[in-house]
Amino acid sequence: MTFRATMTAACALLAGAVALPAQADEINVTVVNGHPPVFLWVKHLTETFIPTVNARLEGTGHTIRWTEAYGGTLAAVGGELEAIEDGLAEVGAVPTVFEPTSLPLQNVTYYTPFGTSDPQVVIDAVDRLHQDVPGMIESWQSYNAEYLGGGFALDNYLLMTNFPVASVDDLSGHKIGAPGPAVNWLEGTGAVGVAGNLTTYYNDIQTGVFDGTIVFPTAAAPAKLQEVAPHVLITDFGAQYAGSLVANKEWYDAQPAEVQEALRAGAAAYTAAYIAEQNARVEAALKQMEEGGAKITKLSPEERARWAAALPQIADTWAKNADGQGLPGSDVLSAYIGLLKEAGVELARDWSQR
Repeated sequence: MTFRATMTAACALLAGAVALPAQADEINVTVVNGHPPVFLWVKHLTETFIPTVNARLEGTGHTIRWTEAYGGTLAAVGGELEAIEDGLAEVGAVPTVFEPTSLPLQNVTYYTPFGTSDPQVVIDAVDRLHQDVPGMIESWQSYNAEYLGGGFALDNYLLMTNFPVASVDDLSGHKIGAPGPAVNWLEGTGAVGVAGNLTTYYNDIQTGVFDGTIVFPTAAAPAKLQEVAPHVLITDFGAQYAGSLVANKEWYDAQPAEVQEALRAGAAAYTAAYIAEQNARVEAALKQMEEGGAKITKLSPEERARWAAALPQIADTWAKNADGQGLPGSDVLSAYIGLLKEAGVELARDWSQR
């Protein structure tokens, strides 16, 4: 075959190749969270986030092969952000409550206790903060993470102990476990706050590491905490923003627009489904604990106001510390309290008042 004929045949093959329909692009994605699937924020990664992303990608030529890494199989509780930053996982439900140093701005709700008991109000407010205060997004990006929107808030926190509590005075001398910055809710009460998390509370109370814990109903019931801490006091500490859905930023930026859009749609659907099931579960969780031997009482409004007033100005201290790091802590604090007031929340204490 002559050179000319060879080139003609090669061009014909190339043209035919170009005319072929594009092959489906399969993308490997690992999703991480340190908690096991018994908890709602993990459950809805499987039941809502992943199916929504898959549905949005239908017809785009892109598909995802998912690997779900939960319950410490890839990262322990509090290790999710590092896994995202290092590219060990492409997507994660990062519990910001365990990142008070790395992500202080995302923890604003934990420094403003006794606020709203409605998780939806909390989610909406913190999402607005991400939209309105540039430092919120930038704090994620400093760890190579892309905020996907939404996230998860925890239902109204309460106190569970192995001794009866009717007033703040009853806490004196007792060790109480709490997640991350929630330890601050015990300052000035006479109790000793001990950092902990849901994976260890049961054993820690059972073995005497501490005498009770600050926790929320929809996690306390499946963890059967009433077996070791049967005294349940509804304190109305409030719902708390506890985590966000994020992606590894370098990976996310390299993805086609259709994939990016699908991930954000998945995050929005995840948050909506999570909140809906959480709201439906709260009363059932309290009933389950009561049937399991819990003695449920409610802190009086007077004692709640007394407890809130007894705390030092933890919000202002938090905001100034963030300001000192070059972060807009004071702006976030003022904006968050403003959003709660805008939503009609009656605050036991206005933490924006220095």
